[in-house]
Amino acid sequence: MDARVLELFGSTSGHGSGGSQGSASNHKPGNGNGVISKKAGAKNKKARARFPRNFKPSNNTPYLPPEAEEGNIEYKLKLLNPTQNRFEHLATQMKWRLQEGRGEAVYQIGVEDNGMLVGLSEEDMRASLKTLHRLAEKVGADIAVLRERELDCDSDVPRKIAEVLIRKVPDDQQFLDLRVAVLGNVDSGKSTLLGVLTQGELDNGRGRARLNLFRHLHEIQTGRTSSISFEILGFNSKGEVVNYSESRTAEEICESASKMITFIDLAGHHKYLKTTIFGLTSYCPDFAMLVVSANTGIAGTTREHLGLAMALKVPIFIVISKVDLCTRATVERTVRQLERVLKQPGCNKVPMVVSSTDDAVTAAQQFAQSPNITPIFTLSSVTGESLDMLKVFFNIIPPLSNSKEQEELMQQLTEFQVDEIYTVPEVGTVVGGTLYSGICREGDHLVVGPTELGQFHKLTVGSIQRNRSACRVLRAGQAATLALGNFDRSLLRKGMVMVSPEMDPTICWMFEAEIVLLFHAKTFHKGFQVTVHIGNVRQTATVEAVYGKEELRTGEKAVVLFKFIKHPEYLKVGAKVLFREGVTKGIGHVTNLQPISHHHQHFHGQDEKA
Repeated sequence: MDARVLELFGSTSGHGSGGSQGSASNHKPGNGNGVISKKAGAKNKKARARFPRNFKPSNNTPYLPPEAEEGNIEYKLKLLNPTQNRFEHLATQMKWRLQEGRGEAVYQIGVEDNGMLVGLSEEDMRASLKTLHRLAEKVGADIAVLRERELDCDSDVPRKIAEVLIRKVPDDQQFLDLRVAVLGNVDSGKSTLLGVLTQGELDNGRGRARLNLFRHLHEIQTGRTSSISFEILGFNSKGEVVNYSESRTAEEICESASKMITFIDLAGHHKYLKTTIFGLTSYCPDFAMLVVSANTGIAGTTREHLGLAMALKVPIFIVISKVDLCTRATVERTVRQLERVLKQPGCNKVPMVVSSTDDAVTAAQQFAQSPNITPIFTLSSVTGESLDMLKVFFNIIPPLSNSKEQEELMQQLTEFQVDEIYTVPEVGTVVGGTLYSGICREGDHLVVGPTELGQFHKLTVGSIQRNRSACRVLRAGQAATLALGNFDRSLLRKGMVMVSPEMDPTICWMFEAEIVLLFHAKTFHKGFQVTVHIGNVRQTATVEAVYGKEELRTGEKAVVLFKFIKHPEYLKVGAKVLFREGVTKGIGHVTNLQPISHHHQHFHGQDEKA
């Protein structure tokens, strides 16, 4: 890790353990050398203090940032024979930390609340871990020790601190779910890496591992992904990998896993760019994994994919694959090339090369807390070199949105974005997509639209499936497929929404957006046609007006009025907009909608035009 990262995360001896959640705020001064005096520490706890990022403790006192009251990280000095009353209190505290991390919490044992690393003797540590075990059993969770380290302090007895991951699947859902979009240039080894992770056997160097991921014959023949496919990797509550090895089915993986990573395998080839953008905008991934081939470095669509992820504010980490094909020097050259790109003013990321399991644990925690950190893994899908570090990273990485945000979304009205439509024999019409807000149950009555005339049709949700296994209730932020029975498929298209009838959705032909032109060959002016991506909406629109300017050049900002060509769409103010046409690209957000009609929409059948 480079000096900048060390500066960010405190002194050398303390940087390895997970930092506290959140950003810097009111710093109460300590007693000069970085250790807060006990009084200030007590005050701090109330004020939820954090040190500023550049705060440097002195070298002789290893320290972590003070414990935060929010977030899923808890510091405990020791847990020795607690009384019954204290035990109940600790169990309640553990439940709170688990709820904050949506089912995951990290306990640092041997650390004071102000972040000072004190350490415990061997037998105290054993007793504390035993108590932690009992606590976890009481709340129905599992624990796994992530790492133990000895403190280099002056005492005669060696003193240790331990970091423990506690995981409990919330009662109302089957598993913790994270979505990871997989990006990278064509032939960088995306599908092969996913094949190796999810099938559990290494590749033969000629692409055998990826064959199970392809969906079309032409993909198998050319070895190039053209559609979006989903792959799952599970972790059980002890942090062990659950995948298709030992000939498990998807249902079995879902049953035995307490945490599921859903990989969205996107296309790398330039001609499938629209599919890749659609995957990033409509499936709302939590993270993006950019795969770079060690022997070619940053080539083709790599920069473009990096730019897309950053424009959509998806946190990104990098995997350098195929290290078995080239010398160590070549791999290092690729790493340096990536570091240069990431440190450019436009990116402003802090690269962090992961070279040990310890690094992987640190990377997972820092990555979740500060979006600027970009972990870089170097691995091989053929020899399996360093694959375990990536698995450790996936096991520990926490979900981004906390429980409060999800609860707020769940209390809103139901809104499901339709991304894919299938016809399944004996089931009828099935739609796949993401529940944006609210809750969706089997048997719910919703309306779907808008059609070309701006209408909505009534429908009833049949069964719901998540990750290929049945599911009763769908919550905000989860992806699933819904069976709609004998609903007429021709009435559906990608980009529609299914909403609760009382929502009164705003539908518009025209909308205004504040945009930045990223790249354009000539000038951008009224009458220009572009393909617009907004969430799951993808349609050609014409530029009706550019406010305050005749024309736009590369890098300029303006508010533009767009008009859809084919049919009206359901949009929300504030949604991110991406548009492209040939080499033209731009990003922005919706600022104003011009709805078709202001009085109440009629459902199903009554034509209504502006």
